[in-house]
Amino acid sequence: MDGEIDAGRLTAALQDRYAKIDVVERTGSTNADLRKALEDGAADRTVLLAEEQTAGVGRRARSWSSPKGAGLYLSVALRPGVPFAVLGSLSVVAGLAVRAAAASVGVDAVLKWPNDVLVDGAKCAGILAEAVAGTDPSIVLGIGLNVLPLGDVQPGPGGLPATSLAERGATNTDRTDVAIALLSGFDELEKRWRLAGGDLTEAGLLGDYRAHCATLGQDVEVQLPDGTALTGRAADIDAAGQLQVDVAGGQRHTVFAGDVVHVRPA
Repeated sequence: MDGEIDAGRLTAALQDRYAKIDVVERTGSTNADLRKALEDGAADRTVLLAEEQTAGVGRRARSWSSPKGAGLYLSVALRPGVPFAVLGSLSVVAGLAVRAAAASVGVDAVLKWPNDVLVDGAKCAGILAEAVAGTDPSIVLGIGLNVLPLGDVQPGPGGLPATSLAERGATNTDRTDVAIALLSGFDELEKRWRLAGGDLTEAGLLGDYRAHCATLGQDVEVQLPDGTALTGRAADIDAAGQLQVDVAGGQRHTVFAGDVVHVRPA
């Protein structure tokens, strides 16, 4: 292991980008902690990192434990001032930031819509954006990125094997360095997204996501919460970050991230 995350070095590097950065040894879920903090009035751009999560939160109420000291488990509380309907597109922004952080240490990652980051077909990161109810639209963005070797621990459900940056030849596995790269990159991309009112096209981010999204062009089966499945070609991502699927008969369906259980190759 590379030692604990250095909270002082994080704060010094990122103090001009984030209002507050906390590092805790252990928590149930950084997303749950920051949802409560937002309800209690936490500042925009508050960051929480945990050395260990015992009840990490995923899409559709999935939960898992994250191995202590192996990765980055963090959440960011945001009040971006964009329309509530486009808050979910922040997952696209986060995916690009994670991919760039991996590239900065020599690992070539791709994006699997809606919220996974893959290396050689194995999952190295997951993303969850959760809107928080209230008069001022706000969101908690959670990111889990595997940095060091996982050993026998395979965190997270979903059917994909797990991997880490170290296992894919990363040139630097100091988790503090990787956190600085990730949060710095996310800050720059999120500000572009914020200024564009949450529109990925206007922010100049949609083309980048399309270029790095391994889901596009695949024949896919989209499993929906009611048990039905939608089969077709993953054709595009729209300006709100939703998947466009072409099915038999020439019809195009819009698939919303919150309505998906799994997206798998058909």
